[in-house]
Amino acid sequence: MPSYKAPTVDYQFLMHHVFDLESYNNLSPFKEASPDLIDAILEEAAKLTENVFQPLNQSGGEEGCKLENGTVLTPKGFKKAYDEYVNGGWQGMTGDPEYGGQGLPMAIGLAINEMLVSSNWGLSMYPGLTKGAAETIHTWGTDEQKNTYLPKMMSGEWSGTMNLTEPHCGTDLGLLRTKAELNDYGSYNISGTKIFISAGDHDLTDNIIHLVLARISGAPEGTDGISLFIVPKININDDGSLGDKNGVSCGSLEEKMGIHSNATCLLNYDNARGFLIGEENKGMRAMFTMMNEARLGVGVQGLAIAEVANQNAAEYARDRLQGRALSGAKYPDQAADPIIVHPDVRRMLMTNRAFTEGARAMVMWAALQFDISKFDENEENRNKAEDMLSLMTPMIKSYMTDQGVEATSRAMQCLGGHGYINEWGMTQFLADARIAPIYEGTNGIQAMDLIGRKLPSKNGEVIRDYFAMIQNFIDENKNNEDLSHYTSLLEKALQRQQTATMWLMQNAMSDPDQAGATAHYYLNLMALVSMGYFWADMVEKSKKMLAAGEGNADFLKSKITTANFFFNHLLPETTSLRYKIEAGAKDVMDLDAEAF
Repeated sequence: MPSYKAPTVDYQFLMHHVFDLESYNNLSPFKEASPDLIDAILEEAAKLTENVFQPLNQSGGEEGCKLENGTVLTPKGFKKAYDEYVNGGWQGMTGDPEYGGQGLPMAIGLAINEMLVSSNWGLSMYPGLTKGAAETIHTWGTDEQKNTYLPKMMSGEWSGTMNLTEPHCGTDLGLLRTKAELNDYGSYNISGTKIFISAGDHDLTDNIIHLVLARISGAPEGTDGISLFIVPKININDDGSLGDKNGVSCGSLEEKMGIHSNATCLLNYDNARGFLIGEENKGMRAMFTMMNEARLGVGVQGLAIAEVANQNAAEYARDRLQGRALSGAKYPDQAADPIIVHPDVRRMLMTNRAFTEGARAMVMWAALQFDISKFDENEENRNKAEDMLSLMTPMIKSYMTDQGVEATSRAMQCLGGHGYINEWGMTQFLADARIAPIYEGTNGIQAMDLIGRKLPSKNGEVIRDYFAMIQNFIDENKNNEDLSHYTSLLEKALQRQQTATMWLMQNAMSDPDQAGATAHYYLNLMALVSMGYFWADMVEKSKKMLAAGEGNADFLKSKITTANFFFNHLLPETTSLRYKIEAGAKDVMDLDAEAF
């Protein structure tokens, strides 16, 4: 039976010492977020995820969702767990207080999101999608729409979804066929079919608020003619009460590889009543509000599944007796040594640990950029934070989800044959992990977004600011004996990324195949450099705390040891990635299609 322990201590280290959230109390979400309050929230989230969500994860995955009499039923215990989540006020944690939210920082919200996903990925998706839908309505909706939907969504009484994909089009949304016809009431009749709709129908809430992309009659072809609509499952009366059922129904549930406890629906719209949100033919712009936040959330899913998988692998490795240590028996009074003494098992566990702890720091940084971009009074600060977050989002989504799969696979390997047996939980973790590189924009699309849109952004100003951020840290610390080893390795890796960037500017901009063939490698190179920067920062804070006699010495020493592994074993991969980039597209594209 798998287990889970929320990483509250690591988050306290990041929030209080590495990023010092208290220093951001000039921003409205941080004014009430004292260290004591943050610690209390983390501890309560740990109780919810460890004691309520996690015990339902394996049984929920085995039972899955069922479609009966036109309604989707979630697994046993999910409704009670969801109600406990809602009654605890978790849904509106980062929401606007004007509509019932608590207005806390995204930095806290993403930390809680990691815990929710680690404990029960399928269940966590229902409230997760609601948050993205609510944020879209908050950004683009009219005052009437905000007042109608947001209080119930912030409270968790109603949930939300986003409806993009159709049977004949995936990423290429310009091909979508769902129609919107203006009716005599000022609303629209929505007709069409959407597929792969996560949490598209369920029994957890009284209503589901669908955000649906559709094309108004007479609109231009392609993405320039797409609008966004609010389509509730149950129509809402003028007084706010629920009325009759709208013309949207679940036609079927997808039979999937993983996340069985989350309903992935085919939804049919038959003259469903919908309401335009934002401007006509500007639906993609509005939908990207939800998608960009969702991509950060999906990146967290990669981190979250790696964390819980590695926890269970480490626990197994400490307990499983098999063979003797290569350097001689470590436990001669036992029949064998625990497998954690074996270097190859240690290699896998340390690789996972270096990834999860580095990724967690990256998530905290991204969350801070989100909060600064929304709430800083200085426009220049807001714009710079928004630019940096935009640059990093495709990297966070792609790298963290790819590595989430790899880390979970390594964790399974640590269990040997038992890892392949369902009761140990690793099969569910790995099956769940595999969706994250696919949905919310496949990772290949993320890499192309980074290369094609984000690097040239503002004539390269944003990527130069990114380089300067890391170089400034190196320059400030290169003469510090405690950090010189790390800054030296980081500077060499940064130079590799800068060289690769110049190669792209000289070759990929004139030849799209060069961009397509190298984008994946470049994104991974950038991710390792970024993670190296955050690891170096964590080492600097850890050594300062140790010197001052602050904090838990064992925790801080473990942090430094893990950083050493990252710098000596993972960061060197930037060398091979640079060579792969400079190899270009020729070998990738030379074979005729028939040869495959």
